[in-house]
Amino acid sequence: MHSAANATATVLGTGSYLPARTVSNDEVAARVPGASAEWIADRTGILERRYAAPEEAASDLAVHAAREALDQAGLEADALDFIIVATTTGDAPIPSTSSLVQYALGAHRAACFDVNIACTGFVTALSVAQAYVNLRRATKVLVIGTDVWTRFVDFTDRATSVLFGDGAGAVVVGALPESDEGTGRGLLDVELVSHGARHELISMPAGGSRHPASAGTVADGGHLLHMQGRGVRDFVLENVPGLLTGLLKRCGHEPTDVDHFVPHQANARLVTELAGAGGLHRAHTHLPLRHSGNIGSASVPVALDAANRSGALREGDLVLLAGFGAGMAAGAALMRWTATGRDAR
Repeated sequence: MHSAANATATVLGTGSYLPARTVSNDEVAARVPGASAEWIADRTGILERRYAAPEEAASDLAVHAAREALDQAGLEADALDFIIVATTTGDAPIPSTSSLVQYALGAHRAACFDVNIACTGFVTALSVAQAYVNLRRATKVLVIGTDVWTRFVDFTDRATSVLFGDGAGAVVVGALPESDEGTGRGLLDVELVSHGARHELISMPAGGSRHPASAGTVADGGHLLHMQGRGVRDFVLENVPGLLTGLLKRCGHEPTDVDHFVPHQANARLVTELAGAGGLHRAHTHLPLRHSGNIGSASVPVALDAANRSGALREGDLVLLAGFGAGMAAGAALMRWTATGRDAR
């Protein structure tokens, strides 16, 4: 599935939030059998990650990131028409995490809903925001990726537990100024694919209608994340490079045209392999995971915000976003960067 190529939508502001508690590889290794700080750094590229405080849930992290994005965009919360939250670790099954974010922000006009496609969720939500803006150019959409994965990892599983952290990232999406329409700026196109036949590669089997929560499901670890690392790597390298090059070709670009690659922060080895397989040799691949870990749905927007606020993204740069994960699903978005912030309007 792909959206119609239409560059009226753009990012007006970005924001992110990482919890205060920094957790080193030494601290993680003390909980994980057979792990050491050096092994974690070598295998994943991660040096530290953030853990949410006991009183923090996914919506709390999301609100912090949202306020930063709104402030940069120069908008009040009551200017929002939609709030879309991508999360797999929401506060509760119901109400939606987006409803809690709406209430906390005071975004009384906004319709809101959640997207649960794990690490592809933010790119998917971004595509929905693009569609709303293209339908009505006055629309303002807040798109958030937020996850608190550290409450769902199995610390006896060395392969997965060392990867994850908590965090949230957000963008405000709106229309380009009319004077900039037709200039090839903004969000150019989005590509989304799903491969449900590979759903077993990443799962959290209990807590739903098939295996409702019980003492037995808790004892069996059914509420914890299960991931087949080798299978996930193979899925990504078999499916995502072609998705990226296909999107670029449809937009009239080659991989060497990309200035910035902002991927899901799975682990440094996999991201480096993916960039190479996709021919993105000239692009700056952004890897904030060294200090944040894998933060699921938040990975792409947190990396985008870090790149934006560091000044790395310049007007007119070609930026490629990529998400991939449970489902199995993958998604990519291509944008010609436009200045964010109050001064840009």
